[in-house]
Amino acid sequence: MRLLGRLSSINVRKAAWTCEETGLAFTQEDWGAGFRSTQDPELLALNPFGLIPVLVDGDVVVRESNSICRYLAAKAGRHDLLPADPAGRAGVEQWMDWQATDLNGSWNYAFLALVRKNPAYADAAQTAKSLAEWDRLMGLLDRHLAANGPYVTGKDFTLADIVLGLSAHRWRSTPHELPDLPAVMDWYDRLCLREAFRKYGPGGGP
Repeated sequence: MRLLGRLSSINVRKAAWTCEETGLAFTQEDWGAGFRSTQDPELLALNPFGLIPVLVDGDVVVRESNSICRYLAAKAGRHDLLPADPAGRAGVEQWMDWQATDLNGSWNYAFLALVRKNPAYADAAQTAKSLAEWDRLMGLLDRHLAANGPYVTGKDFTLADIVLGLSAHRWRSTPHELPDLPAVMDWYDRLCLREAFRKYGPGGGP
């Protein structure tokens, strides 16, 4: 399998972490900022949106990071990561969807301003607003983990922990005064016991 995308991308790291958790062999190729352009015809033939990551598994091409994670878990038969029963699967996928929509949308401005230092994101008020919403949503996750942990969907580690774990690492790595969220911090420490998370979370950048 080929995983196309630079590892500085949180979405590429989701897929790489899932590959390692499932034991599926893959080669990672650098595409995106600073590497081969995502507008290159080779990548556009695989993903017309010109985005990373893209997974190429023989004749199968999968785009969108959370879909790639689902594909990998299913390919490996890892029903612990993505349950086969509809209720269990929905319990994992609803958190994955929340990560990709509400949570990701909250941090975009603040991350680009404070970590990437993109000059187009220099409005201090917008940065503060983004951080406040990000912290609020992490607070919701904290309350959920406190009541339902030790992992996002309960007693078992799943894909929900992979996608949210990397988001939590980004939250911790973005310079700002972190609110007191003990359940999130305990869960993060629990994830750090996993070699693949240490590689693609703390060892992979913000």
